[in-house]
Amino acid sequence: MKILYYSGWILTRIITKFFFRIRITGVENIPREGGFILATNHRSYWDPLLVGSWAYRQVYFLAKKELFANPIFGWVITQTNALPVKRGTIDRHAIRHCLDVLWKGYGLTVFPEGTRARESKFLAPKPGIGIIASQAGVPIVPGYVHGSDRYGSCLVGRTKLSIHFGEPITVNTIASYPKDKTGYYRIAQLVMDRIKGICDRV
Repeated sequence: MKILYYSGWILTRIITKFFFRIRITGVENIPREGGFILATNHRSYWDPLLVGSWAYRQVYFLAKKELFANPIFGWVITQTNALPVKRGTIDRHAIRHCLDVLWKGYGLTVFPEGTRARESKFLAPKPGIGIIASQAGVPIVPGYVHGSDRYGSCLVGRTKLSIHFGEPITVNTIASYPKDKTGYYRIAQLVMDRIKGICDRV
């Protein structure tokens, strides 16, 4: 058992529930078993911890490779299920790690935009999520995180911190796209469209 992972899981849930009064919807859309990708928008450094803590199943997430350079911090984030990725390129080593995690039946949090978006905007998605989902043969659960970039406003009640999980994009739907660059981009765009759709409804 990863003590740091579950300690962070419990602490995050306690803090966000009792101090920020977080609202969670759509948890029933997370598969009960088997590997799956959890794809949300990305506004804050805390999003991996926040999203992972409110998914009732154990999930892994990608973190830029530079964060692992410090031995102590690298060990800490490894214990909390971080996987290193080289940003700005197709990191095939990272993709292999992701596939291993998914094939073992765990969840994987992926931010399709690849980096944090500012000023409540959405960025164009990267093809990585399409590559991983297509090769892994797992469903994608889209989600929308609101307020994670405005914790101060959430604390005093001006903004509502919330996470909304949508209906999964099925394995059959993902398999209907070609396994090439165009297909991977189309899958990524489909995911972003679903995320934006959830945003429009909340």
